Amino acid sequence: MTDIEVLEFFRGELSLHVTFTFKPIPVELDTPLQDYAEWDELPYAIEDFGEKFNVDVSVIDFDFYYPWEIETFWRKWFNKEPIVQVSKPLTIRMFAESAKAGYWLYD
Repeated sequence: MTDIEVLEFFRGELSLHVTFTFKPIPVELDTPLQDYAEWDELPYAIEDFGEKFNVDVSVIDFDFYYPWEIETFWRKWFNKEPIVQVSKPLTIRMFAESAKAGYWLYD
């Protein structure tokens, strides 16, 4: 089990983001999934991850990871201060480390 295997799995499960010029923006190991994936597709990807890598994902407490403030396109034009998040980022690296351990390591 490698980080790359888990990264490739999530790249196959989640929709690919693109820039306005249609340049692809692939998800990376430390990309906060709350910023990258829509809430209507992320739970399905996590469930599929649990089945594929034999990790009990039912123990994940999403209250630690949500609410999450998503930066809008226009915000960066009018406000230079970064958004202060009140929740922890949920990353693919967390899933990769949990897959290696065989159970969810966080929360």
